[in-house]
Amino acid sequence: MIRTVVGLLALWAGVQAAPTRRDTSSPAVRVRNGTYVGVTNTNYNQDLFLGIPYAQQPVGNLRFTVPQSLNETWDGERDAKEYSDSCVGYGTDSIWYQMSEACLTLNVIRDSSVDEDSQLPVGVWIHGGGFYQGSGADERYNMSAIVSNANKIGKPFIAITLNYRLSAWGFLSSREVAESGNTNLGLRDQRLALHWIRENIAFFGGDPDKVTIWGESAGGMSVGYHLTAYGGRDDHLFRGAIMESGGSVSASPLRDEALDQDAFDALAKEVGCDGSGSGEGVLQCLREVSFEKLNEALNGTGGESAYWFLPAIDGDFIRKRGSLSLGEHEFVRVPIISGTNTDEGTSFGPTGINTTEQFYAYLTGNQSDPSLPPAVARNILTLYPDDPSQGIPAYLGDASIVSKGLQWRRTNAYTGDYMMHANRRRQCTAWAETSTPAYCYRFNIRSADVSYISGSAHFEEVAFVFNNIAGLGYHYGKPFTADTPESWVRLSEMMASMWAGFIYELNPNAIGSYSGDSVRWDGYCDGNEVDILFDANANATTSRMEGDTWRQDAIEYINSIADVYER
Repeated sequence: MIRTVVGLLALWAGVQAAPTRRDTSSPAVRVRNGTYVGVTNTNYNQDLFLGIPYAQQPVGNLRFTVPQSLNETWDGERDAKEYSDSCVGYGTDSIWYQMSEACLTLNVIRDSSVDEDSQLPVGVWIHGGGFYQGSGADERYNMSAIVSNANKIGKPFIAITLNYRLSAWGFLSSREVAESGNTNLGLRDQRLALHWIRENIAFFGGDPDKVTIWGESAGGMSVGYHLTAYGGRDDHLFRGAIMESGGSVSASPLRDEALDQDAFDALAKEVGCDGSGSGEGVLQCLREVSFEKLNEALNGTGGESAYWFLPAIDGDFIRKRGSLSLGEHEFVRVPIISGTNTDEGTSFGPTGINTTEQFYAYLTGNQSDPSLPPAVARNILTLYPDDPSQGIPAYLGDASIVSKGLQWRRTNAYTGDYMMHANRRRQCTAWAETSTPAYCYRFNIRSADVSYISGSAHFEEVAFVFNNIAGLGYHYGKPFTADTPESWVRLSEMMASMWAGFIYELNPNAIGSYSGDSVRWDGYCDGNEVDILFDANANATTSRMEGDTWRQDAIEYINSIADVYER
């Protein structure tokens, strides 16, 4: 279901204007391979190093191959003044940016006062987009504002965004792919980027031992997969993790590689590779197909992908379903932030369901992914009763939901729980079981560009975290407007400061000289299972700690049958 939503994730950070005003200075950094020259942004007094390759580009025989480390050095200087092309994707998050296969790059943003001796913590943003769209160059991911705020409150860090292969380019799967070992390429791209950062970030003034990985939706799931990768092996690539609306338990079924065989075979046939023998022969044929021909086959109607490939269990990078990894405590034990938005389900749930019978048919039919056994479906109907006072968003009267279906709140309460809230609760519980610090949240604000009926939907916290008051990168409506209450702006400032505090010293309460509204964020632990509710009304921020008991019985049931959901 995550793949059916257009523009599901991404992220940004900018308070006023896009970082376009540049002076004539050219900050230079010599990394292991050679010297890069960036640009200075005088709006924020920041150095930007953009479009830096972290791997050999996956073109030619490197297409559909695990990413390869850089293998060249050079004398002189190379420019790092512009974003590279984005990785090829399909959907509204990708159409705004130039795309190509040669896309494995990252971007480094730091305050201009930073030098090689600064040893600052590092925040690495992994963009979302359902694993089929998105870019590290997306304006909503611009780190200038949050880096500026972090510097202002005395919790400075260096920020990094990156690209990774998407859709079939990054997640092609089949028996042939599994046998060749070229699985989960997009996640392996991210992993190689983290190795590059560990080897080179000190040259920019960062501390390689103080890296926090951070993402939302598919980016949050990516972070969760890195926590459980290789059976929870700690490669010392990060010391903290932030997961917004995503985590180690997949929002959709996590299947074996071979279950994508039909899609792989259909793609191979469409581009003329079905007669190339078996195994490596078919893969090699796909590598030799022209980009234009392969992209045309992958590019479906409306700019969306015609063939869907997602992360899969490969026995290597992803060794088992996330629920099992968490249950067996096979994860890197570092502090985390993990949270979801109250009305996640309105971004993913079904429409047009008016009766209990129709809801049951949805749960047990081929619309639900996966379809549920009848006994499980009946339990769901009991746990999510036909009661307008329950569910999401808050009761607004029947007239507001007629176009969505009279059981809109009921069906989307369930959808949000099984795709997001249950997974987040299991993540936090696993950390509590191992006495590993966890800070959990529920975000409860509807931004200005979202209808009342959608509530605090998926992705709504992004603009708040990045203090994106100007709404840069939002092409279909601004999250903040002239009518936005001042309390929302203060909430955004508080959240941006808490995220910076966590990146700086693994504690969101370490917000330095921040002087606005605040509330102590207690950790999640056995006997004190709590989360912070980020909220505000028209007059004041109303954030507070709450017991993590929201729809407790239903969520506990969903987590108890994780095997039914194949995740």
